[in-house]
Amino acid sequence: MPPKTRARASKRTASSGKDDGGEAAGGKRKAAAAPAESAKNKESSECPQLCHWLMKSEPESRFENDIDVKFGIEDLKALPDQTGCWDGVRNYQARNFMRQMKDGQLAFFYHSNCKEPGIAGLMTIVKEAYVDHTQFDKKDVHFDANSKAENPKWSMVDVQYQRMMKRFLPLSELKQYHLQHRATGGPLKDAALFTRARLSVQPLTPEEFDFVLSLEDEEPL
Repeated sequence: MPPKTRARASKRTASSGKDDGGEAAGGKRKAAAAPAESAKNKESSECPQLCHWLMKSEPESRFENDIDVKFGIEDLKALPDQTGCWDGVRNYQARNFMRQMKDGQLAFFYHSNCKEPGIAGLMTIVKEAYVDHTQFDKKDVHFDANSKAENPKWSMVDVQYQRMMKRFLPLSELKQYHLQHRATGGPLKDAALFTRARLSVQPLTPEEFDFVLSLEDEEPL
């Protein structure tokens, strides 16, 4: 098990597994986080089209090299300051998205590779991209022998729990809206959750984010 003196959330890459009919299996494991900065309530306007995110993690136990990579939203909530670092991403496009994240932006916490995948809650980016130290740790499931300290390949961000969704939004329901919107034109017609499903870190447009957020006040389909 990871040391309990450091709180960290560990993320599996898009290339290391699948869930939900081809999505990247996002695995997080308990670990401790370096102290995180306080979340800003306002969202950045520097990048209007990339200001909202969806980040996948595994809420059910799954072992890699005898280490449980489980990390659900309740695990994030239980960390000191309800904050952890989102490490272990080993997909270049997902990494690049994290490098575009700004302090104070919102992200959906998505439960993946589980019995019922879907959006469980909201979190805030509280520290912008910095070097993911797990790439150099030979005992870590995300060790990358090809990454060098003088030129690290992988980055991570710190996230802080904000709240649970008013109701869990299952992938099955989101997919129904996606199919409807493809046919009639709507916010989810091109959502990355379906067009780039394997990515464990995905952007959402403001329209996509607002529509998904509005669903928590609607009756399930």
